[in-house]
Amino acid sequence: MRRISVALTAALVVLAGCSDDGSAPSDDEEGAQAALDAYVAGLVEPTGPGLERYAEIVAGMGEIVPSVDAGEVEVDGSTATATLSWSWPVVDDAEPWSYETEVDLRRRSAEWQVVWTPTLVEPSLAEDEVLTATTVPAGRGDIYGADGEVLVTERPVLRLGIDRVRVDKAAAGDAARALALLVGIDPAPYVKAVRDAGDRAFVEAITYRKAEVPAEVLAGYGDIEGAAAIADEIALAPTREFAAPILGRVGPVTAEMVAEDPDRYRAGDIAGTSGLQARYDEQLGGTPGRVVEAVSETEAEPGRDLFRVAEVDGEPLDLTLDRGLQAAAEALLADVGPASALVAIRPSDGALLVAANGPGTGGQNYATFGQFAPGSTMKIVSSLALLRAGLTPDSTVGCPTSLVVDGKQFGNYSDYPSSANGDIPLRTALAQSCNTAFIGARDELGETDLPAAAASLGMGVDHDLGFPAYFGSVPPPASETEAAADLIGQGAVLASPMTMAAVIASVQQGALVVPHLIKDYEVAAHDHEPLTADESADLRAMLRGVVTEGSGSQLADLPGEPVLAKTGTAEFEGAGGVQTHAWMVAAHGDLAVAVFVEVGESGSRTAGPILEAFLRAAG
Repeated sequence: MRRISVALTAALVVLAGCSDDGSAPSDDEEGAQAALDAYVAGLVEPTGPGLERYAEIVAGMGEIVPSVDAGEVEVDGSTATATLSWSWPVVDDAEPWSYETEVDLRRRSAEWQVVWTPTLVEPSLAEDEVLTATTVPAGRGDIYGADGEVLVTERPVLRLGIDRVRVDKAAAGDAARALALLVGIDPAPYVKAVRDAGDRAFVEAITYRKAEVPAEVLAGYGDIEGAAAIADEIALAPTREFAAPILGRVGPVTAEMVAEDPDRYRAGDIAGTSGLQARYDEQLGGTPGRVVEAVSETEAEPGRDLFRVAEVDGEPLDLTLDRGLQAAAEALLADVGPASALVAIRPSDGALLVAANGPGTGGQNYATFGQFAPGSTMKIVSSLALLRAGLTPDSTVGCPTSLVVDGKQFGNYSDYPSSANGDIPLRTALAQSCNTAFIGARDELGETDLPAAAASLGMGVDHDLGFPAYFGSVPPPASETEAAADLIGQGAVLASPMTMAAVIASVQQGALVVPHLIKDYEVAAHDHEPLTADESADLRAMLRGVVTEGSGSQLADLPGEPVLAKTGTAEFEGAGGVQTHAWMVAAHGDLAVAVFVEVGESGSRTAGPILEAFLRAAG
C-alpha cells in the first residue's frame, strides 16, 4: 500500500512494485498508479482541476487534515480500481476517524484519470452533501463552597449577536454597528469581526444572564437585520459580582489562548478566561467531543452523523468560601466608593470563608493579592517581637507626642487621647495605638526579630495556595528611619487583607494559621518559631484591650465570645496629596476578619463600621 499524507507537501510519488504474480508491473499499472498517487498528493491543497468539489466538501472540517493511503491499483483494460484508506484526527489523542473508499480510474488516450464521485471522499456521501466537524462542549464542572453549597453552575443566559446566514455581507457591517450601540459595546471591533466572519457564522456581541437582559435590548434587537438571540447555559456564580476576581469568568476563548495552547483551544470554544476558572480549566472544562456530519447543501434537514468522539464532562472544584458570608461581605462593600476588601478566615483550620472585593477595585483582587502598608495592624507583629525581646504587657514604654528618628519626625494619629501620653504599659500602647511607644522601643529588637515574629503569625513567607495570594513582605530595613516606620506598619512592610486576617487568626488560634481556599490542595507550613502558650495568652489579652479600652470599642457589646481587634491607618502619597489607608482586623470565636479601605478617615471610623456589621451579620 502506498501512503500519501495530505499533511505533507504535495509531490508526485511513483513507487516501483511488483504485480501479484511477482512479475514487474506493466506500463498500464505504472501509469495508473502514478496518476492515483499524483491525485492523492494534490489533496494537500485542493485547488487543481477536478479537485474544486473536493475542496468544498472538506471545507467544513476546518483545520482537521486527513492522511490518505493509496492502495495499489488493479488494471482491467482501460479501467482500474484501487482502495483509499482515510484517517482523520478529529480529536487529538483520540482514535481517528478511519475508513476506506473505492476509487475508479479510466484511461483516456495514453493518460489515466481519476473518476470523480463524492463517495471517493466518504462512502455514503450524496452529490449535495458536504462534511462538517462540530465541537461538542463538555459539561462544565460546578464550583462548590462550604458545606457543599453550589457557587458556580450552569445558569440560563441569552447570547445576542449577528447571524450571517440572515444578513448579506453588504449589510452586515451596518447591522453589527446597530447591535453594538444597542447593547453598549465598542462598535468598531465588533463590526470588523462580523465582516470578517464566514457566511454561516454567528458572531456574538454580548451575553446576558437571562433575568438581566435590559428591556430596551429585548425590544430593539428584533428590528436589526440579522440580529439573533440564542438561549444557552454558561457556568456562572449566583450574581455577576460574587467573588468575581477570585472565581473568574467563562466565555469564548481569546486569540491569545488559542495561540498559547492550540492543542486544547480552537476559535469559538468556551473556556475559563480568568481566575480559578482559567487556572483549573482542564479540570472544570473536561474534554470537548466532536461530531462529523454529512450535511445537505440543498435540503434544510439535520445532518447525518458519520463519526463522533464523545465529550467527557469536567470535574467539580471544591472551595472553602461560605456563600452566605461572602454575599454579606459584598453587600457591605457595595456602597464603599474607594477600593475596599474584606477577608474572613476560620482560625481552627485556616479555611478562607470570605474574599470580597468592593466595586472600587475595578475587578482587581485586593482581598488576597493586594499589597499595601498595613498601618497599625502591624503592631500585632511588633508586639510579639517585643514580648520575645523580654517585655511583658505591663512593661513601661514611653509615649511622647512625637519623636525624631534620624531627622524624621513621627507622631501619633490626630485623635490620639492625651491621657495615654507619657509612660504607659505596653498593653495600653497597643490598645490606644501609640506610634511613638513602639518606635521608641526599637532598640529592644535585633534586625531579624520583626521578620521572625511576622513569620510566626503567617506574614512575610510565600505559599502556593493554588490561587493568587500575597502573604506580605517584611524586608530588612534600608535605614534607621525605615526600621522605625516598619514597626507601625509604614516603611517597607506590605500586606494583603488576607495577610492581616491570617495574623489575627494565628493569635486567636495560638498557632500559625496558613489560609487555604481549595479543598484537598496541600499547603505546606513554613519554618517559624511557634507561638508559646504565654505569647498567645498575652497577645489575646492585649488585643482584647483594644476593644475594652481602645480604638475598637464599638465591638465591645458583640454577643458571644470576647472580641479581639486592632485598628490601623497608613499614610501614602495619593493623587490629592497625603491620604490614608483604613484597616481593622478582629477575631470573634472561630472567625478572623480583616477589612481594608484604600482611602479612608481612620481604621475605627472607616473600616470599623464595616467590620462590626459583618460580625453582627455572621452571628
